[in-house]
Amino acid sequence: MIIVMKPGAPKEAVNNVVKTIEDNGLTPHLSEGSQLTIIGVIGDKSRLNNRNLELAPYVDKIVPVTESYKLANRKFHAQPARIKVGKAEIGPDTLALMAGPCAVESEEQIMLIAQAVKKAGANFLRGGAYKPRTSPYAFQGLEEEGLKYMQEAGKATGLYTVCEVTSLEAINAAVKYVDLIQIGARNMQNFYLLKEAGKCGLPVILKRGLSATLEEWLNAAEYIMSMGNENVILCERGIRTFETATRNTLDISAVPALKSRTQLPVIIDPSHACGVRAYVPALAKAAVAVGADGLIMEVHNNPECALSDGPQSLTFEQFDTLARELKAYAALSGRTL
Repeated sequence: MIIVMKPGAPKEAVNNVVKTIEDNGLTPHLSEGSQLTIIGVIGDKSRLNNRNLELAPYVDKIVPVTESYKLANRKFHAQPARIKVGKAEIGPDTLALMAGPCAVESEEQIMLIAQAVKKAGANFLRGGAYKPRTSPYAFQGLEEEGLKYMQEAGKATGLYTVCEVTSLEAINAAVKYVDLIQIGARNMQNFYLLKEAGKCGLPVILKRGLSATLEEWLNAAEYIMSMGNENVILCERGIRTFETATRNTLDISAVPALKSRTQLPVIIDPSHACGVRAYVPALAKAAVAVGADGLIMEVHNNPECALSDGPQSLTFEQFDTLARELKAYAALSGRTL
């Protein structure tokens, strides 16, 4: 449930409510806006049945929360979240631009791509070191060696780095080298992995599962946040439908629908959403127009020879053109790029 304090409620009144919540074995979550203070209550609210909190000084009202996710619930948060990564910020005022190869293939390759996407305007370098592939015979990634190459490329260009993790071992390696970790679509409901990600201390990009509902997705985010890490970024990357014209079907409506349910930033991956590089620019622009907080796209120096997802990877020239075009869309949306 949520306890809404009256405008101008003094700190002492707020602290008294918080203390009552804690004394009854529950967890308070304080959200202080310019006008209102909201106190979210996490736990078995029946413990407060005889406490008459609605009668406490400066309490305006008590609102029940029926959704199973609490920490990721917009009702608990007066303002949208802003996730800080170094000097960069992912949130309502900026458009984060993440770009790089599906898979890190060599030290030279990732450095070359990092320099190109940085020049075009990206502020994050994405690259896969652990690759969960449909076929066990496909390229599985360079693992920790690839992470080292990512770190070197990030340091050389000033880009913040993000890499997918697939196991506890991968998390333990990634925290030594990258700035964000990513939980891929196939692992969205790997609850053990989600909890370990919540303990790692890095911001987490959580991709939507292939057939996940928004509520299932937000509950997955709750697993991460329940471990003490509230720096979660949701990534829509297309869902599985009956349509075969594209690799997946981009659910563009997920962005406004999520914005009404959660305070967490929402980004879009147009590359995995369609699987066709010719469609990526249009979907990227649509993502910005509908309110996405960022984009994560695949860029390769030689897509035809890529070891993973070449058909959906942009060339350097295509990414440079798109990045320039996105500036106008970002400006119209009140964002800086």
